[in-house]
Amino acid sequence: MRPKENEKIDFVITWVDDNDPVWQNDFHYYRRQSQFTDDTRNLRYRNWDNLRYLFRGVEKFAPWVNKVHLITCGHIPDWLDINAPKLNFVKHSDYIPNEYLPTFSSRPITLNLHRINELSEHFVLFDDDCFLIDKVNPERFFRKGLPCDKAALNPLSPNCNFSHNILSDLVVVNSSFNKYDVISRHFWKWITPQAGSKIWRTLLLLPWPRFSGFYDHHLPQIFLKSTFEEVWEKHEDIMVRTTASRFRSITDVNSWLIRYWQLAKGNFAPLNVQKDSAYFSISDNTLDKIVNTIECQTKRIICLNDGEISSFEAAKEQINAAFDKILPEKSSFEK
Repeated sequence: MRPKENEKIDFVITWVDDNDPVWQNDFHYYRRQSQFTDDTRNLRYRNWDNLRYLFRGVEKFAPWVNKVHLITCGHIPDWLDINAPKLNFVKHSDYIPNEYLPTFSSRPITLNLHRINELSEHFVLFDDDCFLIDKVNPERFFRKGLPCDKAALNPLSPNCNFSHNILSDLVVVNSSFNKYDVISRHFWKWITPQAGSKIWRTLLLLPWPRFSGFYDHHLPQIFLKSTFEEVWEKHEDIMVRTTASRFRSITDVNSWLIRYWQLAKGNFAPLNVQKDSAYFSISDNTLDKIVNTIECQTKRIICLNDGEISSFEAAKEQINAAFDKILPEKSSFEK
């Protein structure tokens, strides 16, 4: 099944190669100059060498995709055919204003996506740790032109520096929307079986006058390009300030703000997006389950968040062997 002509769906993939010596030199130089960095652990940048399986999964399980935009600071995987028909290879300098480069934070990279030439109005953002491991249809991502998402209220429960960024997102949303108006206008998008058990969180948090948080999932994010343009138009100051941060800062907003904005406007189609998906933080305790999920294809989408593990090289070998079992053939994106 293919999306309608006026609803072409693009995929956007962000990627960094921590083995690139030029990137390493720039990273260490600017980190020494920066006084306001957040999380710069190596595991945020290390290369699991499995990007090719994301491309293979896209071609095999979502052949209807219009175009795949691969975003890097300029480095190119040695196996990638940059002339592949469906590929748009994008450097940071192609769409992020030069005064904010180089950047080592995902926030400027994702908050400026709407500036990419040829990017479709309908697109799905994949971090390089998200993979398709079974067939997905366009309706998994968009229905009647709207992003598929699960709307549910949630209390912000700070437990790390990232919570500051969520709070910054919520400040912007609460300054722009009235919570009671949002819920009343789109009541059946919030109070729906698609919310699953999270519906109880929404009901219990209804008395609070402002948004205390949204239920978040760590899966590919589904967007309308026009939402980015609207948020930039209405809140340029915070968007520029975040874009100017070379490293993660607790004062940033992030791409979750764009998702929250879509939920608050009612620009989404209710869907339990986690029903066919699995999220894992890679660790010694989860490694076997990750391998089994991939090999048995018990889900359609999987997110493998880098975590603390005793042997990075051994874990990488096991996970990539599992991917190779279900995706052994080269894609048209490979040389």
